Amino acid sequence: MLDKYLKSRINDAKKLVKELRKEYDYVSILGSVVRNKQIVVSTHITNIDEVDSECGFVIKVYKDGRYSEYSCNDIRDLKAKDVIGAVKLNKIVSDDFKVKMLEEEKLTKNFLREDKSELSDKQILDRLNAVKTKLEKKEKRLINFISRYTKRETSKIFVSDKKCLTQKYDWINVVQLNVVRDGNNIKDGYSAQGEADSNLAISKFEKQALGLLDITVRKLDAKPIKPGKYTIITDPSISGLIAHEAFGHGVEMDMFVKNRAKAKDFVGKYVASKIVDMYDGAASCVSAASFFFDDDGVLAHNTQIIKKGILQTGISDCLSAMELGTTPTGNGRRESYQRKVYTRMTNTWFGPGKDKYEDMIKSVKHGYLLCQTNNGMEDPKNWQIQCTAEYGLEIKDGKFTGKMVSPVVISGYVIDLLSSISMVSDKVTVHGSGMCGKGHKEWVYVSDGGPYLKAEARLG
Repeated sequence: MLDKYLKSRINDAKKLVKELRKEYDYVSILGSVVRNKQIVVSTHITNIDEVDSECGFVIKVYKDGRYSEYSCNDIRDLKAKDVIGAVKLNKIVSDDFKVKMLEEEKLTKNFLREDKSELSDKQILDRLNAVKTKLEKKEKRLINFISRYTKRETSKIFVSDKKCLTQKYDWINVVQLNVVRDGNNIKDGYSAQGEADSNLAISKFEKQALGLLDITVRKLDAKPIKPGKYTIITDPSISGLIAHEAFGHGVEMDMFVKNRAKAKDFVGKYVASKIVDMYDGAASCVSAASFFFDDDGVLAHNTQIIKKGILQTGISDCLSAMELGTTPTGNGRRESYQRKVYTRMTNTWFGPGKDKYEDMIKSVKHGYLLCQTNNGMEDPKNWQIQCTAEYGLEIKDGKFTGKMVSPVVISGYVIDLLSSISMVSDKVTVHGSGMCGKGHKEWVYVSDGGPYLKAEARLG
């Protein structure tokens, strides 16, 4: 259920909105309580802790074409005159930049997505320790094993003249890290499983633990790839990394306002192969970045960014949408109640195609299956992209040779890469366990994914 503290502040928020409306044309209050429980079992330590939690409020007001904000820890004893005095010093846009007032429709609604299987700390510890014991018995070269269970409980309220929204949603990640050593040769392997259900998340971790250890050990014999252009098949995590980097940040429409994204000039044009679809939205699936309304109070969307190769639209927060004359897409997100809203990705993924994975592998004369996302970056202004896969498996004449290369870096021009996609598998996986920044800051939880993709790419 919604956090009790936040629930107790809904009437206070309504009263404060009413008082502030005497001075301002628009007023909204966002309240947020986030709790992160973390349980770690490793070769060296066992720890239970609460990390990165928060509790606070943001008051947004509008007058004379300008929005201002004020954040605080509590609103119960907050006076309207104190807010009025403070927001004059907290403009989120300059005096010469004016926008229209946000027009809202009346809506009162409560949303809930809770962990379906509450587990005790002991149950979690026992299961994480059982995996640790199994892996240590199997592989003597395993010098460090870390498993980390994190349950994130988020409660938010959004109150304005016309809206009273509440949401509570849970997400559970279980992360595994292996480190193996053979002499001076040291390699690591990483994986994460996420679900809105503790039991299911841990069960997925248990099922893949041995497989990840095997991959980590194989990396001891892996060699760097010979740089060049190859046919590639990307697993869903690498497909998601490409989606995130290619048309993730590049279609965040606050970048359009600042003329920092090339995508602004390509809406309605081909940017990918005709068999490519791409989506973003907190309502598009249930994953790490799924919620019911954003930090602007806009209901979660499922936005189709690319349709049959053609760029359809970007994603936006309210302020960017009003400046561009478009409709907000539910992508207004804050790092915390102490930070401003930016347009941010949520769940970003390629849509399914019609091809079978087995047929895609058989179609490769010489190339690589690229697996397990590592990191990536892009240049939204010039559309250069770089994505790193943890490893690649060589394919010759439609069969795996048994050779592994690691790591593998994909680089090139976004449109060249997406236009080369020739096959798309019929099943999609969307998954997220980490965070994404806006430049070097403003971290929020995201997820990405897609089907297997066949393309041509420059590897190094």
